[in-house]
Amino acid sequence: MNLSASTVRTLWAVGLASLFVRWWIAQTLPITGDEAFFYWWGVFPDWGYYDHPPMVGWLIATMRYLWGDGLLSIRLPVVLLPLVLGGLIGWALYPWGRERAALAVLLFWCTPLNWLNTLITTDTPLIFWSVLSAACLLRAEQHPQLDRATWGLYGLSGVALGCAFLSKYFAVVLGLTYAVYFLACRRERWHAFAALVLLSLPMAAINIGWNISHGWPNIMFNLFNRNSAEVAELRKPLLYAGMLIYLVTPAVVWVLVRTTSLEAWRAPRAAWASCWTALPPARLLLALLVLVPGVFFSVLSIKKVIGLHWVLSFYPWVFAWLACALPFEKLRTCKLGLMVFTGLHLMVLGGVALSTLQDWTFLERYPTLVRSYQTQDVLDGMLRQAEQERSLHQGPSNQEASDIKVTQQPLVWMSDGYSPASVYGYTLGQYVPVFGLGKFHARQDDLLVDFSAYAGQDVLVMLSAAPDLNDFAPYFERITPLAIEVSGATFHAVLGQGFNASAYRREVLGNIYQQYYQIPKWLPMSGCPFCERYCGAVRCI
Repeated sequence: MNLSASTVRTLWAVGLASLFVRWWIAQTLPITGDEAFFYWWGVFPDWGYYDHPPMVGWLIATMRYLWGDGLLSIRLPVVLLPLVLGGLIGWALYPWGRERAALAVLLFWCTPLNWLNTLITTDTPLIFWSVLSAACLLRAEQHPQLDRATWGLYGLSGVALGCAFLSKYFAVVLGLTYAVYFLACRRERWHAFAALVLLSLPMAAINIGWNISHGWPNIMFNLFNRNSAEVAELRKPLLYAGMLIYLVTPAVVWVLVRTTSLEAWRAPRAAWASCWTALPPARLLLALLVLVPGVFFSVLSIKKVIGLHWVLSFYPWVFAWLACALPFEKLRTCKLGLMVFTGLHLMVLGGVALSTLQDWTFLERYPTLVRSYQTQDVLDGMLRQAEQERSLHQGPSNQEASDIKVTQQPLVWMSDGYSPASVYGYTLGQYVPVFGLGKFHARQDDLLVDFSAYAGQDVLVMLSAAPDLNDFAPYFERITPLAIEVSGATFHAVLGQGFNASAYRREVLGNIYQQYYQIPKWLPMSGCPFCERYCGAVRCI
């Protein structure tokens, strides 16, 4: 079926309008804690990082090299991502009809997420590589013969799957989907699946090799430390169901329920079964790209709260499946419903854009907003107080103190959490470590920071709340609480003078080791930066 002129016009309008909105948000919204955290991965490119494999770090490093450290530079990949994904969806579905392929792209572009999301995260490269891999496999499965072009598509799918694995471990779910498809529906092409898997293995080997030499941080984080306190709760699968309704949008869910209900009444179960088995292999694959991840995360949701971003690498295929499964009149209804739903989001966005920072003082997280929008003011105000305090305890006369300020020793910046530390560091242009135990995630300091290097120095610890000085007294010769007010929000800090690195190693690093570095003995190790600094060995006894 030829592509209608109205569909072409709508595609251009939606694609360009959504690009403009994302471009504007990317330049307007201040950097978030997670983005700033990943920014530092790009500053220190490596073969791996504590939480996840390295792809987003490589991506940000590339953008910094090409365009600099500006927010738009860092966020440009995610600003352009929906356009690229739309192209891949259209390419994958093109053999089934230009109109349906275009409608799949249009439905996907009309979702609120593709108008509003401009945050660069580990999911950005994961989504790209996962969709590229699946699109290549869909095209390969539409080839009746295993010719050279078909093998090339299988190979590219495998390489992209490996790159998805180097982005985030959720790529394993995509691999599981492929395994289900080839085992259940396509056994005659098992050797193509074997080639696909084989070509993904070098990327997996990179990650495994890095983990062996760094104390298995990806495995400790993703399989052990983050799951130790999880318990089954009824609210978790309910939250997952609600999230899916939001992502697919209520209008589309309503169309699906109505359509499925009518068909279920009209057709016996045998007809449904025969319809499923009669589907061409590629259409079965498309259905499984939606079904297998949906079931996987449904089971996982019994104990885990499924984050919205967890499902995004499979999200585009929902709309591809809709475009192939529903009649054209139903697709038009879905399109209108999506546009209305997204329009409501844009109205809210417009209202937020017209507001001022002071309009949000009623929020409990108002200080976080001020910190995000006025980071430099917060840092400057706290630095002035810290410098004044330091000058009072230098020993020389007041006039001499006024003259020399703090030139005898630089002030070390730290914070009590990875999110503020990363944001402050991005603004300062220097890496800001986390003071204290931290959390089970975002422990990049364990790989990068040698706290013994700060022995005897003065440390300014930026805090999220008023301090308990007992938490700081053991680690400094002198401590002074500081507080400033910026735009009606109060910010706290502790100035610690004369850092006691030995006490910090004994108490804080010792607790970190006990909580986060109980690495199973069956995991082979050739290195562990944290353990080597803490006890001088790859494994501490």
